[in-house]
Amino acid sequence: MNIFTRNTTSNINFETVNTTMNVHFIAIGGAAMHNLAMALLEKGYEVTGSDDEINEPSRTRLLNSGILPEKMGWFPGKIHERLDAVILGMHARSDNPELLEAQKLNLPVFSYPEYLYEQSKNKRRIVIGGSHGKTTITAMVLHVLQIAKLDFDYMVGSQLEGFETMVRITDSAPIIILEGDEYLSSPIDRRPKFHLYHADIALLSGIAWDHINVFPTFDNYVEQFRIFVNQIPDNGTLVYCNEDVEVRKVCESAKNNLHKFPYSIPAHEIRDGITFLKTIFGEIELQIFGEHNLLNLEGARLLCEQVGVGAQQFYDAIKSFKGAARRLELIARSTKAIVYKDFAHSPSKLKATTSAVKEQFGKRKVIACMELHTFSSLNSEFLEQYKSSIDAADEAIVYFNPLTLEHKKLAALSIDQVRNAFARQDIKVYNVSADLKSYLENYCWNGEVLLLMSSGNFDGLNLNEFGKKIAGV
Repeated sequence: MNIFTRNTTSNINFETVNTTMNVHFIAIGGAAMHNLAMALLEKGYEVTGSDDEINEPSRTRLLNSGILPEKMGWFPGKIHERLDAVILGMHARSDNPELLEAQKLNLPVFSYPEYLYEQSKNKRRIVIGGSHGKTTITAMVLHVLQIAKLDFDYMVGSQLEGFETMVRITDSAPIIILEGDEYLSSPIDRRPKFHLYHADIALLSGIAWDHINVFPTFDNYVEQFRIFVNQIPDNGTLVYCNEDVEVRKVCESAKNNLHKFPYSIPAHEIRDGITFLKTIFGEIELQIFGEHNLLNLEGARLLCEQVGVGAQQFYDAIKSFKGAARRLELIARSTKAIVYKDFAHSPSKLKATTSAVKEQFGKRKVIACMELHTFSSLNSEFLEQYKSSIDAADEAIVYFNPLTLEHKKLAALSIDQVRNAFARQDIKVYNVSADLKSYLENYCWNGEVLLLMSSGNFDGLNLNEFGKKIAGV
């Protein structure tokens, strides 16, 4: 039996009893969207979708699942009164022809976070929020719970080893683990995604201003996290990073009838490039490193504790955790070079990642190469936030593409502007990808560590192939 009751801005309520749910996705090709579509298909739903462009790996995964649209584009004829729900992705626009048809027929239209909530109303919802670390913490929790053989649903923003999809939705699982993004829910819903999950247990990892196109001031950005923690019901649980000043302010000022668990960096030691966690059960050798990841680990441990996973069970499981995709992910290692890639793009992420690599490989020269790619990072008013963010590296390189600025309708940036913003006179700044590629390929590599950081790909660079070429493997 599937029963849904929903209150939205359009005041639509609906329920379906003992019938197969029929769901249509507008912009099915998105990372989160196609994974949710596959999860609902696995649950036995009838799933259709549309998009004007679908890239890999979404395309192949939808094809193999039998739900890849036959033609690219928007087709109002796909919208009909037999649909139980229409799920709207961020890639679509508010004037999308299929959306307009759904509204004309008065069909229930959801963003994907709204629909995840509809699917988890009767579950215990654990939501991981924060400007950074949320994907890694979510991945750690899923890794441990899988080894502990618990039944759980989830949504995570990265493909994880050992998990076929980024979303799992079932009728049986009593809990759901949700990565709580603070960005907008859909083109017609300006609420942050993590507000729509209504966490029973919440974690807040860090607060560092981001998404200035949506949150124009720091106070406005922080307010979204205040709302998030104050949505937790009475006697709910709040786990938070005690070492982040802004997080501490938000969580300590939250309502007092919550069970609050602050966490800090656990005792550890680095020996021969390996981090060892010091616990009452002895030393635990880790495959991850960096103070930010140790904080992530401690937050994950406290969350797992809330669902019955003991400390020893957690430590035994976390030893085999290798990290989430593109989160300090090792590309290649040889005597010539060690190459990592990381999704880091905001100032706080750059600082944490660069510092972690330098601390782990203190005797080696670290070359940090980052791409300004997001709206915030390319905004001249926000750029000054990057001051000293990659100072931990022995050599710093920044790349940006002037065409990306034009595409995002932002004012042009000069190489001097970027250099001055980072406040590092020896920084190398490139705005032609071929020049950057040539510099790195012709570098005299002799055991250095190269760290490639971007939410993009340096304009079409295959980072895995490039890293292996640098390392000569």
